[in-house]
Amino acid sequence: MTAPAILPSRGLPDRLTGLFWRKPNLLLILLITPPLLWLGLIYLGSLAALLLQSFYSIDEFSGVVNKEFTLKTYAELFRAQNLDIILRTLLMSAAVTVACAILAFPIAYYAARFAKGRWKAAFYLGVMLPLWSSYLVKVYAWKLILAKEGILTWATDATGTGFLISGLLSIPGLGGSSLSTSYIGTFLVFVYVWLPYMILPMQASLERVPTSMLEASADLGATRRQTLRTVILPLALPGVIAGSIFTFSLTMGDYIIPQIVGNSARFIGLAVYQQQGTAGNIPLAAAFAVVPIVIMVIYLMLAKRAGAFDAL
Repeated sequence: MTAPAILPSRGLPDRLTGLFWRKPNLLLILLITPPLLWLGLIYLGSLAALLLQSFYSIDEFSGVVNKEFTLKTYAELFRAQNLDIILRTLLMSAAVTVACAILAFPIAYYAARFAKGRWKAAFYLGVMLPLWSSYLVKVYAWKLILAKEGILTWATDATGTGFLISGLLSIPGLGGSSLSTSYIGTFLVFVYVWLPYMILPMQASLERVPTSMLEASADLGATRRQTLRTVILPLALPGVIAGSIFTFSLTMGDYIIPQIVGNSARFIGLAVYQQQGTAGNIPLAAAFAVVPIVIMVIYLMLAKRAGAFDAL
């Protein structure tokens, strides 16, 4: 009679593997608990603290924060100078988003419908390469490019097209002594920095447009323009919405570009930075920071109601 086989004792890893195999929900809970804790404590916790600070006020004489709930700080947002900051930021964010969408569409369409193999790899490399360099280096480089003695002015003077820049700089409210000290310069830098965030979602959305629908549109006698308007653009809308979320929100919150390029006019991000730093008015800084959050929540709700996220 043979002796029974002696199996090696099961170690802790084997027992855990068996437990997770029998109870997969336990493994799922263990995997999602750390990111949920991070999201709940760090991200949502900081937002809650921000919202709480916005309901405080600051004593104008002593500069001490009065920790009593009040809407006084939010009322300060409707002062002329603060309302001007909000409107200026919204207009710049909308203009940057529209410009990025117009510039990104032909690039994304070519990459989605025509680029193959190495050309598609070159496309991704070209779009991602600017994101690999330092943000500050790019902004300061653009300041030099747009300066009065910069390469752009030199190129326009050499080609006899300097009158174009002079005409742009003479526009009331937008121009200035040079592109680097005008709203136009700020707009150009914003578009350059955030353009990749519009191209990539739009390209991914255009790749999901079935070729059969384009062929069916052509078989029914639609022109290329009609196909673009009635088939491609509606199906590419989720990518446009996704990209606009990045470009619009990032422009609203940025405080570095307006500080370096432009005429020193304040935007929401710069106002938050100055109020919590130089001025020490943390409640007003928190109230300013709540504005982009409210705007983006409303925007996302409207986009969801319009069905823009159905294909994402």
